[in-house]
Amino acid sequence: MLTVTRELRDAIVAHARADHPDEACGVVAGPEGSGRPERFIPMLNAARSPTFYEFDSGDLLKLYREMDDRDEEPVIVYHSHTATEAYPSRTDVSYASEPNAHYVLVSTAEGNGAEDPYEFRSFRIVDGVITEEDVQVVEAHQA
Repeated sequence: MLTVTRELRDAIVAHARADHPDEACGVVAGPEGSGRPERFIPMLNAARSPTFYEFDSGDLLKLYREMDDRDEEPVIVYHSHTATEAYPSRTDVSYASEPNAHYVLVSTAEGNGAEDPYEFRSFRIVDGVITEEDVQVVEAHQA
């Protein structure tokens, strides 16, 4: 199960809406080994595409160095789908290289306004196998 604060969930959804009609992407880092998403890191979709996302390789290298310096790891890797449901595509599965990460997808297919409905779903993707998991939204993480 993914446990995420309301603030982080809302930030991910807001990023997806802001980048619509292009796909948004980013990472939520957390302390190594904690499984706890804490630091929201929106990234630029280098592909600038409504059907595809790609992290800029330079930005990604910088991010991994920064996480390493802070003893963090990617807890959530997220992106949006702008015209389809929030379910990993074959391309998404081929890019899933973090076996411990939660892969969050947000669908803004219904629109990108603050009142428009959206889907927020989380998956584990390991060795090409997709497993959907429950998402628990909390006000704050337990101490």
